[in-house]
Amino acid sequence: MAQGRGSAAGRRNAAMLAMVLLCVLLHGELAESAVYTVGDRGGWGFNSGGWLRGKRFRAGDVLVFKYSPSAHNVVAVNAAGYKSCSAPRGAKVYKSGSDRVTLARGTNYFICSFPGHCQAGMKIAVTAA
Repeated sequence: MAQGRGSAAGRRNAAMLAMVLLCVLLHGELAESAVYTVGDRGGWGFNSGGWLRGKRFRAGDVLVFKYSPSAHNVVAVNAAGYKSCSAPRGAKVYKSGSDRVTLARGTNYFICSFPGHCQAGMKIAVTAA
């Protein structure tokens, strides 16, 4: 009878250990994420494309877009939307002026959808490993 109880306790301990390890792994992944302010002190603007040079991004890193919401926005688009400077239906539009976006693995595309802004260079394509 005691052995049966011991087995149940052993399974509970193993399950608890697995949960603790999962939490440690998840915390470690989050702790490694970097936070970048797009455009540095200048913020999200017409010359933000040059800001990417020399930076290496990883999935889970966070981009902070700082801008005047009465003058700009940030729209997460696909490759076609980036190339054509148009926001596809259902695209996520950020408009707070201090937006935080977590990068997904692969290329992440962002434009300003205010008339003429993307065409004038207010767009970035960020590749995260």
